[in-house]
Amino acid sequence: MKKKSFIADGTLLFVVFVWGSTFVLVQDAISFLEPFSFNAVRFCMAFLFLLFWYLFFYKKKTSFIPSKSLLFSGFKMGIWLFLGYAFQTVGLLTTTPAKAGFITGLSVVLVPLFSLLLLKQKPSRNAVIGVGLATVGLYFMTMVKNASLTQGDFFVFLCAISFAMHIITTSKHAKHYPALELTLTQIATVALLSFASSFIFENANEMYSLDVFLQKEVLSALLITSLLATAFAFLAQTYFQAYTSPTRVALIFAMEPVFAGVTSFMLISEKFTGNMIAGCIFIFLGMILAEWPSKNSHSSTQNLDTNQTV
Repeated sequence: MKKKSFIADGTLLFVVFVWGSTFVLVQDAISFLEPFSFNAVRFCMAFLFLLFWYLFFYKKKTSFIPSKSLLFSGFKMGIWLFLGYAFQTVGLLTTTPAKAGFITGLSVVLVPLFSLLLLKQKPSRNAVIGVGLATVGLYFMTMVKNASLTQGDFFVFLCAISFAMHIITTSKHAKHYPALELTLTQIATVALLSFASSFIFENANEMYSLDVFLQKEVLSALLITSLLATAFAFLAQTYFQAYTSPTRVALIFAMEPVFAGVTSFMLISEKFTGNMIAGCIFIFLGMILAEWPSKNSHSSTQNLDTNQTV
């Protein structure tokens, strides 16, 4: 179990690297393709890729029809995932990629609280201290430019709440169903909700045109985010989160603003200040301390109360 937990943490850290590295790509793409339309195409492409993989390389069952309980679980996960990406992508219209990454990282604070309230899972002492250090780091990183909040920052904060709930919901259901089927269901949910939202809130008739999709910024962002940041990332999260706790996942996800900041610095020369470096150090310390074994940590990793409703 320790080996699986180590592999799970390492894989989830790579997933976070992918997510943090795509903030700039998404911001460039939504200057041509509106947020809901972008998410609709992104998640539809990811769904089709995973469906192809399921049909030709994975299918082992005699029945193709998933159970109602699996569909309902995947739908709940998909609702929170849709809200997270909807708020985040809309927020990126009026905030910077680095700041969006920092505020999204506030889910590291929310997950232990939601775990306690909804799953009745008490985090270990080291995890609590680690969350505290990561929170300090996120504060330093969020305050890199100024203390004023924009409308985009508010939307990204709602995104952080939604992603925290997605982590909690995934922890509840990931152990009970095959990861690929559960991932297919939640990604299909996001795609359908995004398509519906694009026709309600956006001028989708103009957005879904070949000229828009052939824009270099849109095409590259869709390919990278649909395959790496969606299909692979959420399949990995759904599978490996069965071997770790929500609080540890949230601490790993706290690295997203670090990767977002580094990518913004490298690609668009966004300043990487002393505050950001200090924030990175606190987040690293928080992750290390949370992974440090404590007397009561052995039983806290996997014991989720599956009778709670999320």
